[in-house]
Amino acid sequence: MNKIHMTTPLVEMDGDEMTRIIWQMIKEKLLLPYIDLQTEYYDLGLKKRDETNDQITTLSANATKKYGVAVKCATITPNADRVKEYGLKEMWKSPNGTIRAILDGTVFRTPITVRGIRPCVRNWKQPITIARHAYGDVYKNTELRASGSGKAYLVLEGEGGESKKELIHEFRGSGVLQGIHNTDRSIESFARACFTYALSEKKDLWFGAKDTISKTYDGRFKAIFDEVYEQEYREKFQVAGITYFYSLIDDIVARIMKSEGGMIWACKNYDGDVMSDMVSSAFGSLAMMTSVLVSPEGVYEYEAAHGTVQRHYYKHLKGEETSTNSVATIFAWTGALKKRGELDGNEALVRFAARLERATLKTIAGGTMTKDLALITSLKKVNAVNTEAFLDAVAEAL
Repeated sequence: MNKIHMTTPLVEMDGDEMTRIIWQMIKEKLLLPYIDLQTEYYDLGLKKRDETNDQITTLSANATKKYGVAVKCATITPNADRVKEYGLKEMWKSPNGTIRAILDGTVFRTPITVRGIRPCVRNWKQPITIARHAYGDVYKNTELRASGSGKAYLVLEGEGGESKKELIHEFRGSGVLQGIHNTDRSIESFARACFTYALSEKKDLWFGAKDTISKTYDGRFKAIFDEVYEQEYREKFQVAGITYFYSLIDDIVARIMKSEGGMIWACKNYDGDVMSDMVSSAFGSLAMMTSVLVSPEGVYEYEAAHGTVQRHYYKHLKGEETSTNSVATIFAWTGALKKRGELDGNEALVRFAARLERATLKTIAGGTMTKDLALITSLKKVNAVNTEAFLDAVAEAL
């Protein structure tokens, strides 16, 4: 058969462990038989990042800015144990954090719903989209270890010679210290992305922060959201029949749990990291969620919003059978292919991506699924299969 031709390449960011294995399976079984796949490939596996002093990550982000669309596999963010395991030069920072800092923008994450998988929260009837700020906070932090007594200060030296200095803490013994930051420009981009996305989806937008405690830092987020909404979006929201709502993050969490879902929930960077895992797990699985970073310049980076499935990888290395859910990784590819097709006017590519998504969901709804879903499905007849058998079933449905 004639393969679908691509006019512009995707930026392809390979990853680590079990998701790296699945990445190749998806390409071989679901993509390459049908598409003349064009990608600019970057290996973001931990060994290659260490070998290049993490410059490969920066190169991949800049390539994404050049081509406009990227697809990313899950990657390891090393801790002390990983440094020892892989013999790393240093404890490299999160590649996602590096990429997001270069691209800026907002990450939108939405559960993938399918017949037979019901949310754990009984009253949730519609997917909840997490809009996660993609810059700053702990992902661009500076940390120090206080080995003994001393005074820690927060200092800002202005260009005009003026400086501000605040005592953070007077240590009487050892401890730890962390500095985080954000910028008005990035927060404004985050706000506009959330309001624009809410209008495009015709869904209410909720935003929560902790401005009662963090009066300057979180207070700035609240103030900018209010300013952007009042100046640019209030009338548009009224015409669309949707609302913008702000409250403290703890109040938002309580309201979310009692709601029917269906809203877009805007979160600061770390809040979004945690809450997207909570929402995806409650809707079925961490592997059942789409994730796309959208930059202010209209650059898109699609990824699976979960880890590298380390435990399954070690089983795989021993030759043991695994049943890893590949749905989020499939949808990362389909999201990127669909967007590439839209930007290039390539309708065949858009149609193919939509068909692959339908084939994936049809496979699950028909009772064939990985074990994580088999444990929670309401379907009576279930065929729990291993990693490769599920992809084979999707290929057959496709």
